[in-house]
Amino acid sequence: MLLFEIKKVFLKPANKIALVLLAGVLAAACYCAVVSVEYVDEEGETAAGAEAARLLRSKKMEWAGFLTEDVLAEVIRQNAFINASEEYLAQDVRENNKAYAKKQGFSDIRDMINRAFCGFKEYNYYRADSISENEVSSFYANRVFRLKEWLYSEEAQYRYSEEEKQFLIGQYERLEEPLYYEYADGWGALLEFAPSVIMIMVLLLGFPISGIFSNEFQWKSDAVFFSSKHGRDKAVASKVSAGFCIVTGIYWIAVAVYSAVVLGILGTEGAGCAVQMSHWKSFYNINFLEAYLLTIGGGYIGSLFMLTLSMLVSVKTHSPVLSAAIPFLLIFLPSFADSFSVFSDMLGLFPDQLLQMGRALDYFNLYRIGGKIVGAVPVLLGVYGAGYFLMPPILYRMYRKSEVR
Repeated sequence: MLLFEIKKVFLKPANKIALVLLAGVLAAACYCAVVSVEYVDEEGETAAGAEAARLLRSKKMEWAGFLTEDVLAEVIRQNAFINASEEYLAQDVRENNKAYAKKQGFSDIRDMINRAFCGFKEYNYYRADSISENEVSSFYANRVFRLKEWLYSEEAQYRYSEEEKQFLIGQYERLEEPLYYEYADGWGALLEFAPSVIMIMVLLLGFPISGIFSNEFQWKSDAVFFSSKHGRDKAVASKVSAGFCIVTGIYWIAVAVYSAVVLGILGTEGAGCAVQMSHWKSFYNINFLEAYLLTIGGGYIGSLFMLTLSMLVSVKTHSPVLSAAIPFLLIFLPSFADSFSVFSDMLGLFPDQLLQMGRALDYFNLYRIGGKIVGAVPVLLGVYGAGYFLMPPILYRMYRKSEVR
């Protein structure tokens, strides 16, 4: 009976088209992630893709290790030496690219130095060029200092309570130092495009999911369905299970394919590096692998929640159109209200945040739970994880009590 319900969903041409579109989106995301890693050779030519990733990896792995004061000072020395070269000072872009090629091995470290010595909400690509070897010794202390400076500025001093400020400062101070560095562009590219893949997947899954509970009413076969021997028990349960199986199956297949392609081409090195390598201001002290698990885990919970809610609307309204619109509303409406800062804390708890968990790591949304201050990530996982488990029983009871018209 379960297989029959799943088969009914994918017999519809529109749902087949949705799967084809999803496959196309997945292919495009894999391509964009892979070509986002670029390498500049000694002649100033730029390449992207698998070979570029291999060459870039070899350059960056020369700098693998803990970012101690000596390593940071060496980066400043090398950066200054290259800046004094003829290629860097030339007026020709190709010559400038040759100079940049020599910086690729420590470009990530240089970028972190830029961020550490800029204002909290500022970024200056050339800031590292004006940092001395002695100044760079305050690299880690400066990260905490810039946070404190911002928290007590006019912009943020009334946004957070004193307890919340101390929480954020404490999270910054608990970052394990010195940071360990190695090539991690594979994880960076994976996390960058994962939210887009997950959101588009939820939007496209809204179409096949919307018809599971409304088809009988659309086809005028509801009288036959509910009057059959198991119409109001096993048949209803099979529809609920079909929805879960379709969402779960397609979600994890898509995630597995995307992850395997991107990491297979760009490499899995750097999984244990702190996420602050690319999310410098994040107060979540986790590594790239943990950030990835949060991203796909949050995406899965968010997908189940949104699409099960879509099925509830389908049961209540018997309309596949309204049902399919639910994911669109939950994903796009928060973006319209995002320009109003008064809604920032509330918007930080909308289910769309689960679909872009990798980006939520950069947000400073704080909440008080049982007298304890926590970030949005654990709240989102807990609230919507618990919320989803309450929905299938409600879905089952609502549909089995449907009136035949």
